[in-house]
Amino acid sequence: MNHTLLRPLAFAASLLALAGCGQKEDEKAAGPPPATPVTLVAARTTDAVYYDEYPATVVALNNVELRSQVAGFITQIYFKDGDLVQKGKPLYEIDRRKYQAAYQQALAGLRSAQAVVQNAQVNLNRYQRLAQQDAIAKQIVDNAATSYSTAQAQVAEAQANVALARTDLDYSVINAPFTGRIGISQVRLGAQVSPGTTLLNTISAEDPMGVDFVIPDTDLSRFADLQRQGGGRQDSTFRLVLPDGTRYAQPGKMLAIDRGVNQQTATVQIRVQFPNPKRELKDGMSTVLNVLNRQSGRRLVVPFKAVVEQMGENFVFIAGDSSKAYQRKVQLGPRLRDQIVIMEGIKDGDKVVTEGLNRLRDGGQIQVGTPAQAQTGAPAAGAAK
Repeated sequence: MNHTLLRPLAFAASLLALAGCGQKEDEKAAGPPPATPVTLVAARTTDAVYYDEYPATVVALNNVELRSQVAGFITQIYFKDGDLVQKGKPLYEIDRRKYQAAYQQALAGLRSAQAVVQNAQVNLNRYQRLAQQDAIAKQIVDNAATSYSTAQAQVAEAQANVALARTDLDYSVINAPFTGRIGISQVRLGAQVSPGTTLLNTISAEDPMGVDFVIPDTDLSRFADLQRQGGGRQDSTFRLVLPDGTRYAQPGKMLAIDRGVNQQTATVQIRVQFPNPKRELKDGMSTVLNVLNRQSGRRLVVPFKAVVEQMGENFVFIAGDSSKAYQRKVQLGPRLRDQIVIMEGIKDGDKVVTEGLNRLRDGGQIQVGTPAQAQTGAPAAGAAK
């Protein structure tokens, strides 16, 4: 072998060995990674009251479309649009003249029929007395009895005509069927209306009001229990949030569960009743209904910012006895503003990391510091440098 070639190779190997030794010495001098500044908060058990939210719609429990039962022209309107009207109050009047005339005509027909039956009765009584004396043919008596029966039937027909004419006359004035809020009139004075087809207006009862929402059929047993128990009658089971975000002051109570499940959506409609003394709730209003979750009670809570999500699972870091933080998988409950309920995974008193999570690894060294230090990564006072 050529000794001239070996010398450069030996020299290069020596340089590599020296470099490796220098790197190991640098690593020894650097020591372990510095501790991560963190902030700790103890998990605590507290009263956790939380609600499930459902989009809901306010509905009038009594809502009626007003339509005329007779034809004619509108001659009177007795209310202002949007008025609160009392039961029995006249609302619309349709030209009554022909209905009054028909009623008078029917009364006259009744009186005529009554006169005929009275005369037929007198004749029948006379013929019956003569028949007892054997002074008249039996056929004449039979004819008189038939005439009397016919006259009685004509009286009954005339009475029916009077009732029909009276009904049409009454229908020419449309009264409020119940106390409620009337809407904007769909017809004006002079408008022609047709029986059963022309919509005049809509009237809705306002106190109490219903609130409709839908639930998954998997929650049906929960609401069936509430209905059996009378849930929400005088408590806070149901809370209503108005469109402007304010909470409605009145409590609600279960009213009804729909008869069946919607097969297309697998949902069931529920109706809750709310008092409406100040008329704040309006038919058709979109609201949010909060229903008390039956898991409410004494629950373990931690700050929401302590939770880390990884691959669809949730974790928190717990401070151990050796100044290390260990990752724990947790099952989350509802969020309560800046706190969150922990159903499983940690216990009361465990100290969870709330700041410095982005630089922390499972089993990593930690150094407790202020929130500002944890956010910036600056070492805590007295920490080793």
